[in-house]
Amino acid sequence: MSAQRMPTREGVLLAAERVAAILPPTPLLPLEIGGVQLWAKAEVLQPIGAFKIRGAWHRLSALSDEERTRGVVGVSSGNHAQGVAWAARRLGIAATIVMPTDAPRTKLDATRALGADVVLYDRPGGEDRDEVAARLVAESGATLVHAFADPWVIEGQGSAGIEIMAQLGHAPSRIVACCGGGGLAAGLALACPDSAVVPVEPEGWDMVGRAMAAGEVVHVGPNPPATICDALQPPATRPVNLAVLRGRAEPGVTVTDEEVRAAQRFAFRHLHLVVEPGGAAALAAALAGKVPLDGDTVVMLTGGNVDPAAYAATISAG
Repeated sequence: MSAQRMPTREGVLLAAERVAAILPPTPLLPLEIGGVQLWAKAEVLQPIGAFKIRGAWHRLSALSDEERTRGVVGVSSGNHAQGVAWAARRLGIAATIVMPTDAPRTKLDATRALGADVVLYDRPGGEDRDEVAARLVAESGATLVHAFADPWVIEGQGSAGIEIMAQLGHAPSRIVACCGGGGLAAGLALACPDSAVVPVEPEGWDMVGRAMAAGEVVHVGPNPPATICDALQPPATRPVNLAVLRGRAEPGVTVTDEEVRAAQRFAFRHLHLVVEPGGAAALAAALAGKVPLDGDTVVMLTGGNVDPAAYAATISAG
């Protein structure tokens, strides 16, 4: 069903209505970097601690009664998992989430606490999460809710852009977005057609940036580098995301683990927000001078589901 349609701006507007009916807008906070006052969109304050609740709610709300009875299957390292689980519980839908064995314990526990069944796969061992999910879908007839390549999910993530425009009173000049598979970046590109969208990815995992440069989907190579951004490690983007971003998004940038840690410390000290590594990538790029900034720039803070011990070590190190 997902493969038979493309996400649209009309879909983003519908998603924004659906999200606004159940959730208040997340704050747009003033932020100063290098003498420039810009804005930070605090998606870390969503009920599940991440923007992923948007796409999950829009996708599950669009299911037919028959589809709802068969349940849903999601694939995620944690934030999309919690978004799907949260929406499924609210709508009375059974949810199964395929999660990596090395996902942060906090995210695994939170997903189970929301009532979802969790099926683990061996990401470090190279097990294919999509094959695991496909098998579950074939066995149950459930609907696959892809973390970034589902058109409804893309539209749902774009609802953040509709909120931003309402809060600013106009379109932002650019939106700097943490990027895994490109669902958020694509949704924002649809929501804010007059704004530049800048995807930010971890070094060695810039599958969206490379795909945009190559004009085709690019897969991560063997033995990719380690990254603390567990939420930003898909092996490739998908054609639907690339189709939306082609000609719309600016060339992506990459950030190092140390730049991400510096951003986490900055958010804690200056915004009083807890931001996980993957959720701090966009801020890291802004702080490192890797993107141009002006008074109408918006930086997305996309997730706050930290590992307590790792987060404490990061904050205390500065």
